[in-house]
Amino acid sequence: MKVLVLTGAGISAESGVPTFRDANGLWEGHRFEDVATPEAFRSNPALVHQFYNERRRRLQEPDIQPNAAHIALAEFEKKHDDDFLLVTQNIDGLHKRAGSQNVLAMHGELLKARCVDTGSIFDWTGDLDASTPHPLNPNAVGRLRPHVVWFGEMPIGLEQIEAAAAKADLFIAIGTSAVVYPAASIVQWTQPTCRRIEINLDATPSSPIFDESIRGKATVEVGKFLKSLTL
Repeated sequence: MKVLVLTGAGISAESGVPTFRDANGLWEGHRFEDVATPEAFRSNPALVHQFYNERRRRLQEPDIQPNAAHIALAEFEKKHDDDFLLVTQNIDGLHKRAGSQNVLAMHGELLKARCVDTGSIFDWTGDLDASTPHPLNPNAVGRLRPHVVWFGEMPIGLEQIEAAAAKADLFIAIGTSAVVYPAASIVQWTQPTCRRIEINLDATPSSPIFDESIRGKATVEVGKFLKSLTL
């Protein structure tokens, strides 16, 4: 059984990671146009760096840990003897910390930085600003940006995701609102023979497309569902 999993902010919310978008469409008090677009970074890099520096620091506080849903997915992958791909919209790295191996972070990773000139990617736990030296060239400063996919940029690994969707026997969407594209389209890339499962607190615009919608917390329902596959 070839398995494709998509996770969204709902799975990490139970670990204390705040979702960026609030009920008013603001990203934690900011218009997304001001902190999450290439244009924002060009016009006001200090604000963009400040926004992501705060979240990078928060992500590394000791109370932010993988939860039971992250761990259940990692344990399932270890025992699974066929194709398994975990695609996440989250930039927090909690799936990898939980032990998941085949993870594709389609919106990037907050604990990485990217060179705006070469596209080179570096592990990064500290702050970034206009005076940050380049790891490979200390004389070059201010050439790093968060390794995060902003609005107007192409998500990472779309071809790999499409290929996995086309051959999946089981597709599971967990904690995703199904309003951010192209992630919301992945369920439609699966074949009619694919079993489609949605695990979420509430119904989403994509709920009618799924064969089954499970309502509840990811920390409770993900492990329960994955265990049912092995019974």
